[in-house]
Amino acid sequence: MTYPTVTVRSLLAVGALALSLTALAVFAALCPAAPFVPTGPTVSFTEYVQPASAASPPFAAILFVPVTWLPVATLKAVVVVGNVLLLALLVRLSWRFAVHRHAPTLVPTPAPVPTPVRFSLPSVPVPVLSWVPVLLCVAVALWLEPVLRTVLFGEIGLALTCVVLWDLTRPDHALGKGFALGVVAGVELAPALFIAYLLLAGRPDAVRAGLTALGSLIGTMLLGALVLPGASLDFWTLRVFETGRAGEGWTTDNQSLQGLFARALHTTEPGVGWAVACVVITFAGLWLARRAVVRKGLETWGILVTALTALLVSPVSWSHHWVWCVPLLAVLLAEGRWRTAAAVALVFAARTFRLVPHEGGAELRLPWWQQPLASPYALLGLALLAYVAYRCHAPRTRTATRRRRATAVAGQLSASSSSASTIR
Repeated sequence: MTYPTVTVRSLLAVGALALSLTALAVFAALCPAAPFVPTGPTVSFTEYVQPASAASPPFAAILFVPVTWLPVATLKAVVVVGNVLLLALLVRLSWRFAVHRHAPTLVPTPAPVPTPVRFSLPSVPVPVLSWVPVLLCVAVALWLEPVLRTVLFGEIGLALTCVVLWDLTRPDHALGKGFALGVVAGVELAPALFIAYLLLAGRPDAVRAGLTALGSLIGTMLLGALVLPGASLDFWTLRVFETGRAGEGWTTDNQSLQGLFARALHTTEPGVGWAVACVVITFAGLWLARRAVVRKGLETWGILVTALTALLVSPVSWSHHWVWCVPLLAVLLAEGRWRTAAAVALVFAARTFRLVPHEGGAELRLPWWQQPLASPYALLGLALLAYVAYRCHAPRTRTATRRRRATAVAGQLSASSSSASTIR
């Protein structure tokens, strides 16, 4: 039998997580904006009151009715603990996603001439993180600004990202693939861009998953219309087009293209320029995602490009929406791009948009040299899209070199993970 062994590495992992959680508790106690219960639509089956700032469909309110059954103190504890556990799940899903897609998926098998070369799947298992590296990653990832804000403020970004990543990384022939994605799109509209990604992927199974996601999204709309007909009619005919309902899009908390344009142009209404940029980025992002998958076989980057595109073109992408930084860092580490991963982690941990003046409309008066500090996530997203575009046009020899490096890194991390337990 295999028994878990208490090793120095295990103790360090537990100690790092305990220290990180203790620091988080102290930070929450000292921070003026301590953890609070997420405020959203108040709903019952006979009454629906939607706040002026709510931008989610009525189905989201129906889905979160059980939240109102818990006392406030209990709900706060459940939200914080639940988000920490969801972060651990996201770390594990992200690593499986990154390593599986960059492992040697196809190995040529010699065949006699003139028979063409055949390809077969290798029998090498995909490396999976053991609990020790997961604890270490959670201890570090807690201090990435999008993750920290999600945990402290009781947001649902980690839950939605886990569901989307799990559904998208299932085998194409898996039963019901796409259904969970459609449900998530019924809660937050931005993930609906993944449906377009699946429909454009070029594989019959992916198209079937996209149609399934579209069907489940329509199902959430019909359920909302059945339970809350008046609110659903109001939302889908009027409110969905009011992009300013979610909040002031020009604040530094908004890390989408709208926020970037508004702050750069010193106006609360970026107008036609922002709209045109969103259309261009949407089509360019979907085209680039399809090209990364079809031409280069980089399904990880196809999914990440779609996520970045959705975050950029959404009218409001609050900083906590960028929890996709966790899968992004996992992919960079799996590819052996340590310096790039360190730079990306620094961007998401630095909180530079909190350092610039951001009170009393000061965001609209920032000088040119403070603009990059006010829009770090949006600029990083654009830079990553440009990087993927360059990589899709890179010579095949360079891509093959990167894949060999990624395979070596995956093997090293797998060996490191397996050493956390021994047979005794």
